Amino acid sequence: MTTSGGSEVDSGPSRKVHDAEKLGVEIPETAHQISTDSWFQAGFVLTTGINSAYVLGYSGTVMVPLSWLGGVIGLLLATAISLYANALIAKLHLLGGKRHIRYRDLAGFIYGKKAYSLTWGLQYVNLFMINTGYIILAGQALKAAYVLFRDDHVMKLPYFIAIAGFVCALFAIGIPHLSALRVWLGVSTVLSLVYIVAALVLSIKDGIKAPPRDYSVPGTHVGKIFTTIGAAANLVFAFNTGMLPEIQATVRKPVVENMLKALYFQFTAGVLPMYAVTFVGYWAYGNSTSAYLLNNVNGPVWVKAFANICAFLQSVIALHIFASPMYEYLDTRFGITGSAFKIQNLTFRITVRGGYLAVNTLVSALLPFLGDFMSLTGAISTFPLTFILANHMYLVAKKDKLTSRQKLWHWLNVCVFGFLSVAAAISALRLIAVDSKHYHVFADL
Repeated sequence: MTTSGGSEVDSGPSRKVHDAEKLGVEIPETAHQISTDSWFQAGFVLTTGINSAYVLGYSGTVMVPLSWLGGVIGLLLATAISLYANALIAKLHLLGGKRHIRYRDLAGFIYGKKAYSLTWGLQYVNLFMINTGYIILAGQALKAAYVLFRDDHVMKLPYFIAIAGFVCALFAIGIPHLSALRVWLGVSTVLSLVYIVAALVLSIKDGIKAPPRDYSVPGTHVGKIFTTIGAAANLVFAFNTGMLPEIQATVRKPVVENMLKALYFQFTAGVLPMYAVTFVGYWAYGNSTSAYLLNNVNGPVWVKAFANICAFLQSVIALHIFASPMYEYLDTRFGITGSAFKIQNLTFRITVRGGYLAVNTLVSALLPFLGDFMSLTGAISTFPLTFILANHMYLVAKKDKLTSRQKLWHWLNVCVFGFLSVAAAISALRLIAVDSKHYHVFADL
């Protein structure tokens, strides 16, 4: 493997993280393809996450608890803060003359073995919950399409979640690694545009005809405080993958410059569809906006059905992006290299990836009200990975080159996001306690 400057990075089967042997963490070379993709492809990987089917929920999960002022300012601030934090991580990719192709590799290089393991644990939990959420979203989209034609309650949400999980497994078996998505990223963009445009047009149509809407924040005084904190966690969740080094690993040299281009694309053109559907959905329905906007809209049945099917298919593609670090770990751990269509490799992917997604699907069907648990996951993993760790890693790595004012700025970020992480965790635990009284396992929501 080479750095973006062309200098060699240790080419043996493994290398030590950091120069001090006391940190001794062995980092295996990856079995997946790296350093081949353009910044434009990486940008589409990032925007696929932003404009996934999750975008259909932000009117209800972000705008309703925050209303116009808080929602608009919150989204703009979250965009700027997320771009800044991700740019910090991107700039550390070549730290110490080595390419750090995994988040845990970078943390281990800077801090040592314990941080390597902790970062992998946090990232695994974060991505597992995101993947589980995508399967729930895919199942909900399928059910929404089904009830447009037959609202007979014969097919329940857990059944659709099982179908969604099976389709996700088929896709995972056929696409060996992140770089292999290529044309599927274009397909994902088209699918996203279909359900976003459908939601926008139908929401505008409903909003023009609707009587004055109520934009006040619902709930008791105490409830408003906790839902506001939860909405803040959803804001940062919307923009952050928790796997930026893994995406950057696919980018060809110069890796830092190209990744920054991808990030600028993500946080300019990439966020516009999300902004549009979030604001228009809230404008059209006020505080009665649901957590899945296509359940609010009125219009031709075929349009809503097509939009829901597109949301289902896009969720399958988006899940593959967030599952790729786990796939890379498993393929590297068991030495799965060579042609993706070798019988041995196909068998491995069918067994291992299929088993991983079977667990995801079981959790999805068991707890289809997973949003509360995802808020908790965001609090204990997304905040630390994307904001706390990013700022502190940059502070440690660049400490000799930073002024006192710059150091103070990064410490301020660490402290503020540490506080927000604790507050969001408390809010999520409260939501779980409240909702556990109303929902049951394998619920048909």
